[in-house]
Amino acid sequence: MAGHFSLLGHQITLYNRNLSKIAIVAESKSICLTHAIEGTAKLYCVTDDMVKAIRGAELIMITTTADAHREIALQMSPHVEDNQIIVLNPGRTLGAIDFYNSISKSTQKRLYIGEAQSLIYACRAETPGNVRIIGVKDKVYFSAYPWEDTSYILKTLNGIFNCFIQASNTLVTGLENIGAILHPSVILFNAAAIERGTLFYFYNDMTPAVAHFLEQLDKERLSIGRAYGIDLLSVSDWISFAYQNTEGATLCEKMQHNPAYYKIFAPSTLESRLLTEDLPTGILPMIEMAKIVGISTPLMEAVLNIGQVLLNRDFNIHGRTLKNIGLDIEDRFQIVQIMSR
Repeated sequence: MAGHFSLLGHQITLYNRNLSKIAIVAESKSICLTHAIEGTAKLYCVTDDMVKAIRGAELIMITTTADAHREIALQMSPHVEDNQIIVLNPGRTLGAIDFYNSISKSTQKRLYIGEAQSLIYACRAETPGNVRIIGVKDKVYFSAYPWEDTSYILKTLNGIFNCFIQASNTLVTGLENIGAILHPSVILFNAAAIERGTLFYFYNDMTPAVAHFLEQLDKERLSIGRAYGIDLLSVSDWISFAYQNTEGATLCEKMQHNPAYYKIFAPSTLESRLLTEDLPTGILPMIEMAKIVGISTPLMEAVLNIGQVLLNRDFNIHGRTLKNIGLDIEDRFQIVQIMSR
């Protein structure tokens, strides 16, 4: 994102808490992008100093995994300035409200906070400073929290890269968290292969049985959406929505043939964001929202429970339970009202 936005003509400061991980980028102040976006981008500054990173910034794009959002909000809060725009890329489920409630504990500055439904890119860093962008999404839902700030933020975002579409509220962007449907289950069904070090393509090696499971899992998400008055895109329809040049009649075929998913290797460890992010900030909050409206989610609960056992951790402690993000209520109408404010 830093490289892309720089190539589009903007002055970019890149922040990372550990500069040793991007030492080459810090030294050269450049990022090389290949494939869907081509060019070597120059950065204005590369720093591990949060104050230096956000001072004077008009737009702050947060691209960490969603399980880091709360910590980032607390670190930023003493240093933010009035009228800065902060966008979570992506927010995952209930991200914007979690971030808003966290940062509001420590600052009274007027901030504009929003979340993208998904990251713009399908991409991988091949080596430090060299990023292969396999595909760029044509459409990404976006909403601010509070919702009334959405159009203001979108004017800035789409003035930089025009792919963001206004959603009716953060319930939509949160429940359109397709990563929670696609990622954890594929890891769980291939856990032994991953631990053995067997390489496989995460999307291109999709099989009909696993794709069928994903569709059944997705039906629970669609049911949650309907209970909150939202008609969500199915996982199959979403792939065609986000990547308009995808061919295939079935979900399995779309996963196998989507150019943006081409030859992306599965992670080499179970300690991957595809579990450690998507379970506590996707599957877990969806289960929590389902309980409020009396929707049964046996497959989501199975995915969460099996994932927790494999990783030997309890995501209820720090994950996005409604209590942990300051939404400890049990009324659907209150949830809708809060998320639509």
